[in-house]
Amino acid sequence: MTRTHFNLLTHSFLNDMDSTFIRFIAIRGILMLIFSFSVLASALQAQPKEVKNSLTAQTIDLKQAIQIALANNTQMKRALLSVRDADQQIRTAWSNVMPDISASANYTRNLEVPVNFLPEIVFDPNGDPDALIPVAFGTDNNWQGGFSVSQTLFSGQAFVGINSSELYRAAQSENLRATSQGIVTQTRITYYQALVAKEQYRLIQTQIERLENNLEDTKKRYEQGFTDDYAVLQLEVQISNLEPQLTSTEFTIENTLKDLLDIMGLPVQLSLNIKGDLSEFNIYDTETDLDENESLKTIDQLTPLLLNEDSVLAEQAMDLRGDLRILNVQKRLQGKQLDAQRSLYLPNITASYNLQWSAAQAGNPQFFGTEDTRARSQTLMVGVQVPLFQGFSRDAAVQQAKIQIKDTELQMYQTEQTANKEIYSAKQGVREAMQNNDALIKAIKQAKRGYKRALARYQNGVGSQQEVSDAELQLREAEINYSEMVSGYLTAKAQYDQAIGQVPFVEQDIQEIKENIELK
Repeated sequence: MTRTHFNLLTHSFLNDMDSTFIRFIAIRGILMLIFSFSVLASALQAQPKEVKNSLTAQTIDLKQAIQIALANNTQMKRALLSVRDADQQIRTAWSNVMPDISASANYTRNLEVPVNFLPEIVFDPNGDPDALIPVAFGTDNNWQGGFSVSQTLFSGQAFVGINSSELYRAAQSENLRATSQGIVTQTRITYYQALVAKEQYRLIQTQIERLENNLEDTKKRYEQGFTDDYAVLQLEVQISNLEPQLTSTEFTIENTLKDLLDIMGLPVQLSLNIKGDLSEFNIYDTETDLDENESLKTIDQLTPLLLNEDSVLAEQAMDLRGDLRILNVQKRLQGKQLDAQRSLYLPNITASYNLQWSAAQAGNPQFFGTEDTRARSQTLMVGVQVPLFQGFSRDAAVQQAKIQIKDTELQMYQTEQTANKEIYSAKQGVREAMQNNDALIKAIKQAKRGYKRALARYQNGVGSQQEVSDAELQLREAEINYSEMVSGYLTAKAQYDQAIGQVPFVEQDIQEIKENIELK
């Protein structure tokens, strides 16, 4: 299914939701959906009591794991929701400088007209000053209705709030970038850890198979009288010692794959296999003929290595690292907060307009009475509120805003130092792997040749079982060391990409979000 086909199928759904959020999810969500549906299909075919054992393990490569993680990881979803929430805060900030329009209508029916008592002398100068006369005020029916409009003409806090909300939105976008970089790197490292465990399991299993073959030959030699039963016992003990290691490695693989599923945002109960063969991965080759390693090699080559250009890497990191970009936006946001606190010294100017109708009528109600009993009024008011003295709160708020800016500057300096340290450490890890590569390849070739010679010597009766065991152990150590070197290189490369802010897939996704925002 192509992206175009997916967009056509989901066009009506996209129209009902925020385009930035949905497009960001849709780009990477196709694979996750296919993956999930295939797992569910396998589950539906299983009997209820055998569901767990009947789930078919799905095999994915590194690229697919990253795409699923970016589309389904909970932290990614929360970061995207924060961007959407920031959009709504921008709308809220703009509402503070938009007109406030309201309408009202009231009807009052006096079941008994209110009566007040007034001195008789009010109506009759010759009347008794102490006498009171009941006088009815009002009518049977009263109507009131109208419109009111209020508009902020000047408010420093309101205008600064608009700019602050825009910066807050930018901060959430940078948080999305930083989260994406972290999720991709975490997925890569966990994937490589699983491959190392998988390779260790294979090597232990291969060692057991070699020992079992050797044990079978040794038993035949024992039956023929060429060796004693102690040689057989030695091999049986070695096999028995390796079986717990095989079991432990199997659990390590399972736990690491569960961690990978958790990062991808998928249920940890799913069965999962991953592609990759570290024993066949050459860190110097730009391409690979092995399908198992195609995704590993592609992602490794997406970001070029610049091991000797420290100034260039540092400059790139300052521009592209999500954590540094967040702090830069936060500093600008705190500058706006300082402006907002200073705006408390400025006056607020507002204007309001009211248009009202009123009517009164005796007897049976007639909507808004007649022309003779109906009246209209209009008012226009401009108000200015000048804060003169509010204690020391405003000055304290200004000073606090300045302190926060200074604190952010210190955080930026420390983060830059951390970035430089991370770049250096990642480069050292890459260099170490590259320097050990040739020696480890040579060690494997020598160990294989040594094992073959030791086995041949033993089979010809001129060597000992101990020589075979030592050679076999050296071969296994050489193979494990090579796989750990490759994993160390890939891990260091993933950390290098994050340290310089050039994590695969992230920049493309962020750029698409920005384009979608500009189209809104």
